[in-house]
Amino acid sequence: MKVEQIYTGCLAHAAYYIESKGVAAVFDPLREVQPYLERAKKDNAKIKYVFETHFHADFVSGHLDLQKKAGAEIVFGPGAKPAYKATTANDNQIFEVGDYKVKVIHTPGHTMESTTYLLIDENDKEHGLITGDTLFIGDVGRPDLAQHVVADLTEEKLAAHLYDSLRNRIMPLNDDLIVYPNHGAGSACGKMMSKETTDTLGHQKKVNYALRPDMTKEEFIKELLTGLTAPPGYFPKNVIMNIQGYESLDQIMDRATTPYSPEAFETVANETGALVLDTRNAEDFAKGFIPNSINIGLDGSFAQWVGEMIPDIKQEILLVTYKDKEEEAITRLSRVGYDNTVGFLKGGFDSWKGANKAYETSDRIDATTLENLIATKKPLVIDVRKKSEYDSEHVIGAINVPLNEINQHLAQFPKDQPFVLHCAGGYRSMIAASILKQRGWQDFTDVKGGFDAISKTSIPVSDYVCPTTLL
Repeated sequence: MKVEQIYTGCLAHAAYYIESKGVAAVFDPLREVQPYLERAKKDNAKIKYVFETHFHADFVSGHLDLQKKAGAEIVFGPGAKPAYKATTANDNQIFEVGDYKVKVIHTPGHTMESTTYLLIDENDKEHGLITGDTLFIGDVGRPDLAQHVVADLTEEKLAAHLYDSLRNRIMPLNDDLIVYPNHGAGSACGKMMSKETTDTLGHQKKVNYALRPDMTKEEFIKELLTGLTAPPGYFPKNVIMNIQGYESLDQIMDRATTPYSPEAFETVANETGALVLDTRNAEDFAKGFIPNSINIGLDGSFAQWVGEMIPDIKQEILLVTYKDKEEEAITRLSRVGYDNTVGFLKGGFDSWKGANKAYETSDRIDATTLENLIATKKPLVIDVRKKSEYDSEHVIGAINVPLNEINQHLAQFPKDQPFVLHCAGGYRSMIAASILKQRGWQDFTDVKGGFDAISKTSIPVSDYVCPTTLL
């Protein structure tokens, strides 16, 4: 059986393409659907089905664009109620894709409509499982997302459903089945995902903590919920978009790819109140940026931090990018539902500077300089990493204000004394620096290389403690 697996974006979302006898199916498609259309054309195949494992929270699916462009039938599992034309399948229902079969296995828990798809080859041999966010490699899906859309679906209730789904629907299946999960390491949809992207079900039964055969339901619920932090704020908004529908990516690109001269860019920013989002790397941003702009670099977990740091998913956005990176930025914004990009700065920041427009800079130091400062002036050090990272190991005396909580804890950043920011490598600390600059803070610096560089100096750090969660 041919199963093409595609991982993309900061959250490592996977989409799947299978094809047999001139018929193809796509599972949980990414929003940019052109690769699937091109693949089908190359194979002389018709995309017959788009199978969705659940209403996704971490990204906006490409199912509606595939339905429109390929004439494909959208399929959800039992209980799904989308606001557009789609098939809600029955449990154990079979769909044919050429000589292959796809069997619906309802596996509620991550969400109530969550469904696993069993792939059966042309010889009627069970080949693999598209598990969505039900079963990952080394982990299982978090059971707290649906409660942010349906209040009475508590995380305890969902965890209990997930326990039953895993024990009664997935674990009895053949050990040699290949597990194809929707995410790998880096996703906020689980606590402790492996970097591996596939495994056999039999091996997962041996090594996945959540599949321990002697685990009671009470133990499962406790272990699953331990260390589970709040999901990114944009997750519920993406769920609603995937349920209710959304604007075509083609329309978004037509509107967003509008180039503006520095003068026009400034005018549009002032007239619309658009957020100026600078997607260059931290080092270049620090050397010069448009006043009041926010830095979230394309070279890092871009979509995740956009979703965390820009609370209004309908916020109008003006982009500052490197040359020829405009479309990538627009696409990655749209993956997580930020569809209101209204244009970009033609020629990037160099054109702004060349037009003699006012700009600001942000101070950065290396870890050796911080080492000297700590030895002489003992500055306040603020660690903007996740709590789990801080708890695992941190600079002695540093305080922890996780980046995603910065807007709720601005009072912890003093205006009457200098301080030093750091994260793990310098990406997140520059996001924090840009936000603080926008809010009026000036007397601070951030550390190039972050804790990775700090740990190579003699700066005192706490004893290492193995984290209980990667969230």
